[in-house]
Amino acid sequence: MTVCLAISDQSIADAAALLQVGKLVAFPTETVYGLGADATDAAAVARIFAAKQRPAFNPLISHIATAEAAFALGQKTPIAAALAAAFWPGPLTLILTRHAECPVAMLTTAGLDRLAVRVPAHDGAQRLLRAFAKPIAAPSANPSGQISPSRAEHVVKGLDGRVNLVLDGGPCENGLESTIVDCTGPGARLLRPGGITRDALAAALATAGCNPEIDTANPLDDGEKPVAPGQLTSHYAPRSSVRLMAKTQEANEELIGFGSVKGAGKLNLNLSPSGNLIEAAANLFSMLHAADAIHAKTIAIAPIPADGLGEAINDRLRRAAAPR
Repeated sequence: MTVCLAISDQSIADAAALLQVGKLVAFPTETVYGLGADATDAAAVARIFAAKQRPAFNPLISHIATAEAAFALGQKTPIAAALAAAFWPGPLTLILTRHAECPVAMLTTAGLDRLAVRVPAHDGAQRLLRAFAKPIAAPSANPSGQISPSRAEHVVKGLDGRVNLVLDGGPCENGLESTIVDCTGPGARLLRPGGITRDALAAALATAGCNPEIDTANPLDDGEKPVAPGQLTSHYAPRSSVRLMAKTQEANEELIGFGSVKGAGKLNLNLSPSGNLIEAAANLFSMLHAADAIHAKTIAIAPIPADGLGEAINDRLRRAAAPR
């Protein structure tokens, strides 16, 4: 049975001790809860894949306490330096070419010569990283492909008995996974939209004197392996089917509203009655969990604008609705 503890000096020490011996610890970040293991210990990382039932070709993000420590693992390009200076600590993951002496286990990076690194801003995550003093590999703390957890109870519901300890830091502030940018080429390439918008990335690059144009990764071809988390076509999916761009409720549906489209069904959920995309992002996974828990045949989602943070919200919704 999984132990769940509020964040304190003692629970942080307990979590670090568990990580030292190869155990799994779930912890909050400003995005979602992560399922953590020692990123330098291949056996510990293998336990993440087993607990999540995650394909081993799908790489993991290594969480680091500081930018300096992150760039000790992967090469600091001008693009990476500019984005790190602007957004770390924060909800940004950078893809870097790993240094030859990088201690992160190859299983963590799915055997690639690149690695994904992030410096989280959440105080609890920072306390754990500093106590452990090594990179922590941490995908979202949920069964692979299912809805990401924005609360500790979501972690326990999905992974009870498969994770040793959950550090409860309350609901996550952002509610969407980090933005992922590939910094290994001549220009920035957006692999996964997230809490930091495309416009914000471009502005930071321009300010630093870098090319502000941001390419978008093409969809993966059949059999192609992802270079970063969140690139699989079907992901973030509830057990219920998902219908997008819904303005009215159909039979046996739980309609999650947005703005003027009101929620309908047993729960009458609305991501943001005022049409605020920040509020919608924070509520997205929690409301998907709630709708899925009542066993609705279909979860319908109101239209979400595609601009700004809406790009990331729509990305998650398209993957949630994709064929499985």
